[in-house]
Amino acid sequence: MNWDDTTDTPAPERLVGASADREDQAVEAALRPKDLGEFIGQEKVREQLDLVLRAARARGATADHVLLSGAPGLGKTTLSMIIAAEMGAPIRITSGPAIQHAGDLAAILSSLQEGEVLFLDEIHRMSRPAEEMLYMAMEDFRVDVIVGKGPGATAIPLELPPFTLVGATTRAGLLPPPLRDRFGFTAHMEFYEPAELERVIHRSANLLDVEIDGDGAAEIAGRSRGTPRIANRLLRRVRDYAQVKADGFITEEIAGAALAVYEVDTRGLDRLDRAVLEALLKLFGGGPVGLSTLAVAVGEERETVEEVAEPFLVREGLLARTPRGRVATPAAWAHLGLAPPRTGTGGNGQQDLFGA
Repeated sequence: MNWDDTTDTPAPERLVGASADREDQAVEAALRPKDLGEFIGQEKVREQLDLVLRAARARGATADHVLLSGAPGLGKTTLSMIIAAEMGAPIRITSGPAIQHAGDLAAILSSLQEGEVLFLDEIHRMSRPAEEMLYMAMEDFRVDVIVGKGPGATAIPLELPPFTLVGATTRAGLLPPPLRDRFGFTAHMEFYEPAELERVIHRSANLLDVEIDGDGAAEIAGRSRGTPRIANRLLRRVRDYAQVKADGFITEEIAGAALAVYEVDTRGLDRLDRAVLEALLKLFGGGPVGLSTLAVAVGEERETVEEVAEPFLVREGLLARTPRGRVATPAAWAHLGLAPPRTGTGGNGQQDLFGA
């Protein structure tokens, strides 16, 4: 059970959204693993990070700078706190959007203690001047503070104590190469397998004093989109249902009934996901159809369909993005229990111009 606290993150509008709201953050603070031994999943990342931290402790040095990339809710913030705990060091948490000027970063860096861990969430959203200052701080543990303006401005070098920067990003491709190259260890967080999420759910249930059997945990895990944060959130909603509608014990039947109430289906699709698929299949015969047209059909903004619904549908193999537009896959027809158009019709269900 591993989740991220994210700063400056609005409350998610969807039960299966991966961003953290205030309730998530409060629960995660209580349930977060304290060391690598408790951390579930991400086996390769844990093994590699364990070697980095143990070697640093053996040398009596600060750990190399660490870059963690991956989707929200997979454990980046958790790992940053574990790094600090394993190194016996304090941690300072901030985010890229909060650092709009080089002076903001200089103030943070100049107040760090020796060996302290600085966790910088959404590092790709940091301002360019601050980013350039960070290059020198990471490499030479020094920053140049500019005093004055215009021709009379002077740069005063400020020595920094050795520290470990842990950067987290959901969009590693937006990081400039000079910044990416200064991290001694980089890791990509993968989505979780259902079996790993079952372990997450059992651990969460135990800490939350919730009774659940193996089939109930498996039912929730299968609808959690490979994300521990979502699994944790669904567990809490199923717990509520079980307390009100049943005896408080979560079984497969109870979990399924609860998530049906919240409109989360067996593959983790919610109302918006199904609306997109139903419009694509029923109105446009499976496509291809343009994104703007599809967004109008479901009554949502283009950006909402593209950035909120489509990534999971594409990852699940239910929808494909093509140069001609969005196209449903055979798996999408099967999931909604619909028959695809017969051969000889175009993607929009009309007779193919050159068909027999």
